[in-house]
Order: sequence, then structure tokens, then C-alpha cells
Amino acid sequence: MRRTLGTCYYPEHWPEEIWAEDARRMAEAGLTWVRIGEFAWSRLEPAPGDLRFDWLDRAIDVLGQAGLKVVLGTPTATPPRWMADRHPDMFAADAEGRPRGFGSRRHYCFSHKGYLEESRRIVRLLAERYGKNPHVAAWQTDNEYGCHDTTISYSDAARTAFQAWLEAQFNGSIEALNAAWGNVFWSMEYSCFDQIGLPSLTVTEPNPAHVLAFRRFSSDQVVAFNRAQVEILRQHSDAPIAHNYMGRITDFDHYKVGDDLEIASWDSYPLGFLEDRAGADADHQRAYMRQGDPDFQAFHHDLYGAVGRGRWWVMEQQPGPVNWAPCNPAPLPGMVRLWSWEAFAHGAEAVCYFRWRQAPFAQEQMHAGLLRPDSRDAPAMAEAQQVARELAGAPELQPWEAPVALIFDYDAEWAWATQPHRAGLSYFSLVFDHYKALRRAGLSVDILPPSARDFTGRNLVLAPGLMHLPEDLKQALAKSGAQVLHGPRSGARDGHFSIPDPLPPALPGLDVTVARVESLRPDMPVPLAGGGAVTGYLEELEGSADAVLQSEEGAAVAVRCGSQIYCGGWLDAAGLDRLVALACRAAGLETRAMPEGVRCRRTATEEFWFNYTAAEVSTGAGVLPPAGLIRRPLG
Repeated sequence: MRRTLGTCYYPEHWPEEIWAEDARRMAEAGLTWVRIGEFAWSRLEPAPGDLRFDWLDRAIDVLGQAGLKVVLGTPTATPPRWMADRHPDMFAADAEGRPRGFGSRRHYCFSHKGYLEESRRIVRLLAERYGKNPHVAAWQTDNEYGCHDTTISYSDAARTAFQAWLEAQFNGSIEALNAAWGNVFWSMEYSCFDQIGLPSLTVTEPNPAHVLAFRRFSSDQVVAFNRAQVEILRQHSDAPIAHNYMGRITDFDHYKVGDDLEIASWDSYPLGFLEDRAGADADHQRAYMRQGDPDFQAFHHDLYGAVGRGRWWVMEQQPGPVNWAPCNPAPLPGMVRLWSWEAFAHGAEAVCYFRWRQAPFAQEQMHAGLLRPDSRDAPAMAEAQQVARELAGAPELQPWEAPVALIFDYDAEWAWATQPHRAGLSYFSLVFDHYKALRRAGLSVDILPPSARDFTGRNLVLAPGLMHLPEDLKQALAKSGAQVLHGPRSGARDGHFSIPDPLPPALPGLDVTVARVESLRPDMPVPLAGGGAVTGYLEELEGSADAVLQSEEGAAVAVRCGSQIYCGGWLDAAGLDRLVALACRAAGLETRAMPEGVRCRRTATEEFWFNYTAAEVSTGAGVLPPAGLIRRPLG
């Protein structure tokens, strides 16, 4: 498959007389894809039933006549003002019951039946009109599910839907729910499902089983909302369907949404993410202010490769300063090219730049595009054109599996968030720390869903922090033939958030039991013998398994038996580097210590080296200039 570029365009924002010129310039820049329509509901239907698709007809035709392929978005992320008048209770509510307001986007509750039907209606109208249009080559559902904390809603609609969801989960038995949740504690027992409220505004913390169930319900509502659109689109179109996920948005299960789609895509904003969600300290933010974290984008590339079962895009690539982060610097020259090629190195089919032209109005007027508001080229345009030229001579995309795999589980993220045991601890951060350690060792990594059971071809599998670890996954990992590295809190709770018996981790063939757990002060790490430290979280381990990492006091921190390693502590970077090196030696994997800010990734045909630093770096592949990359053919 040939790798391609694209952009995001909003014809409704610009005079119709410039559309053809825009389309011509897009094609000349080497772009293939143009995403449109995802925010246009008020122009498509300015009043209930007043359908005005003629302008969209012309826009699609203009783009198609220029040789461009259209990704048509469903506009359900931005219901128009009249929708709020028709359904005044459609807004999501926060944990204190306050409804969200009109005047931005994503202002709906996934559980509101009236809005769901309105969404089905507009999607059906679009699908009927454009499903066979030769220029519409792909679809996008909605926009950025979960962004701006919009997955979880404490509305009346959500409460009613949650009660019905629970009744189905427990086959109508309130007694079963009470037993599973341990509601005898603090006299929390219910006599019917209608009594169950949402886990908010309790005097102290709500029952963690209640919280986790609500998180799972909220995720399922996103899945159902998306599926409703997909089912309609598939009735009228054979074009692939995508959704554009975000970075570190974990409030819903992306794998389950992805099961209904052909393509996973995500919106990559390296500089914004460094500032507001990569977990970087101030020194790291300063060092990578104009480049972004060296691993954050790569992690999501690999994650969405798993969500899309091998098919994934970057639907929005940052081209310059954004408008929404705490600080919004400009990229270092060369970074737009580097980010694009890094996505392709991880298997992306397409990279689309957001947006074509910077808007001179409304909320995103400080967000750069490929063009300035006056239609002159912005700095990113030259780099996008360079990537287009380089792609013309690049080999086609071919599937390739890395020998190292890392399991990421959204349910584990919710479980950790439900009971973190210390401020600042999160499952995402734990997994990301392991990913970074693998990347520092020069390894290419595939991310797998928790549903994976076949680990053929993997030399090393990492599964840190899977708080609910199903028995069949335990067995599959133990019998996989790979070296397996388990991390803290593995198997720590059953499916309804109770401590299981036998005590965790209860791994087959590995004699280790977590006897006690503690969370550590951030300023009081536990040093490891030989270097590194435990930070944040530490388990007291019992059993006959051989210790491979110990504290300076001699307590076992990581133990091994055969092909399985269990680590009972949250390790710092030095400790994780030691643990990864140990696991790789056992797995027969060669590691390469990467220079600071340099990362390596291979494909079926090439090896890529990327320099995320603002200085020239000498590497085993040659000298990398600032924001530079090297492509080396394999074979």
C-alpha cells in the first residue's frame, strides 16, 4: 500500500470562489486526502428539516475534480443551537450535576436517546446522499470521542441508562449485584436497580466496584453511539470508516470502538501533548519544547495500530503552534517532516495535516495550518511538500511484527483510576514508562489488546499493571514461549473489584504472592541494590521464585521462574532499564542504548533513526542533524 498525505479542510469557512484554487494547491503539494464536514451541521441543517446539502455537493465535486479523495465526517460532535432547544436535556453533566453549555463542541450526552436518534437521522441523510459518490473514499464518525472530558456524564439520561445496563449485566438479580459489589459494607445494599444512582457526591469515596462499573458503562455508551452510525453508513457505502482518537484519552475502550471500524486514526499534537499530558517534568519540557516527547507519539502510533488491527492513520498532524496547551511554541525546523516520517515508520497509511488554512475567527484562530490566514504558505508547507516528494520514492507499506509486544488495557486504566492508592499514580503512566524503557534500548515495539491470546513470533511480552488478569490470559502468556514481564498490581482485583483468593498475582508456574502493598512518598524512593529505585508503589513479595532485583535492604522487588518475571514495584528509569535489559537477555534480543532523544524503529523494508533533540547527534546509523532522520534500507 502506498503511503499518502492529506489535510483537513472546512469549505464552509471560506468563500466558494477560492475552493478550486485551494484544491489545486492541495494536489500540487502532493496531498491525496481531504477531510471535510465533521463540524458543519448548522450549515447542512440551519433549522430542523431545512436541509442544505447543495454547497457540500459542490465542495466534494471541486475537490474530486482536482484528483483529491474526500474523507467525509459525520457532524454529530457539533449539534446546532436549535438542537439544544429541541432537546434541552441532551447535555452531559459533570459530577456535581451541572450540565455542559452550548457554544463549543461535544456538548451532548452519549446516553440521551433523543440525541442518538437525531444523530442517526443526519448520518442516514449523509449516507444516502454521498454513499455512492466516487469522490467520497472514506468516512469519519463524529470527532474525538472523549476529548474535553466528555465520555462520562452524570445526567438523568445516564443514570437511567446505567440502571438498565446494570440490570442486564446481573441478569436482573439485585442480590447478585449486592454480593459482587460487597454492598453489605456500610449498609450500601439495594433492593432494586432503580435505587442505584451515579457514583458522585458521596460523603466519602464511593464503592470502587460501583465506580468501575460506571466507567465500563460509560465506555459501552460510546461504543453503542459509534456503532449506530457505522451500521447506517455500511448500508449505503463500501468506503472504509474511521474515527479520530486523541492522545491519552482513556475514558472509553478504543479497541471496542475500533472493532466496528476499518481504520483507526488519531490526532497527533506533539508540542501540545508535551505540555499538558505526557507526564514530563519541567526540565524535560524545556529540553523538548519545540520537538515534543521522543516517545509519546510513537506510543500512540503503536496503540492505534493495535486498535485498527494494522490499519491506522494520523488524521490530524500538528503543523505549527496550537492554541489550546498551557504554552504553544513553534516546532523546531524539520519536526513536521520528522513527525510525519515517524508515523510512517510505525505503519501509518496516511498522515493528514490540521488544518489547510489557519482560521481568522473563533476558538482556533491561534492554531497554525499549512497556510496562513492570508493564504500564503506557512512554514509547515515546505516540510509537507518535502515529505510528499520523499514518499514518491519510498517503498510501499508492508506489514511487520516486532519481536517485543506490550499489552495495554483500558479497563486496567479505569481500575487504577478508581483506586490509585497514591496521588499521581496511573496505569497509563506505568505502561508508558515501560514503553520508554524499551525505546531507550533501541527496540521496536508492538502494542497488543488485552484480548490477545496468540503470541507467536514474540520473544518478549510485557504486561504491567493488568489489575484484572483473566485466567485464560495468564495461561496463554505462561505457555507462549516468550519471556513475559508482569508488573505491579497484576491480578490484584477480580472482575468486580474485590481482592481475589488466592492472593495476587497467582501466575501459573511462578511461586510469588503479594503479601502487602504500600504507596511511597514522591520524595522517598526505595533504592535498589545495583542501581535504580522503586518509586510510588511497592509490594511485599513472598514465595520461592528467584529474586532478580532487590532493594538495598535485601527485599525481593522482581522475581523470576522460567520464562516469567514478576516485578512488584514501580521502578524509576534506571531500574526499568536494568529490568528490560535482563528480560531482553533472557529473550535473546539485542539491545542498543540510544543517545538522549534519539529513537530507532524498523519496518519490513527500512530502519529509521529519529533525532528529537535540538543538537547534532552521532549514532550508529550516522550523524543526525537537529530534528533529523535517517532511513536505511534493510536486506
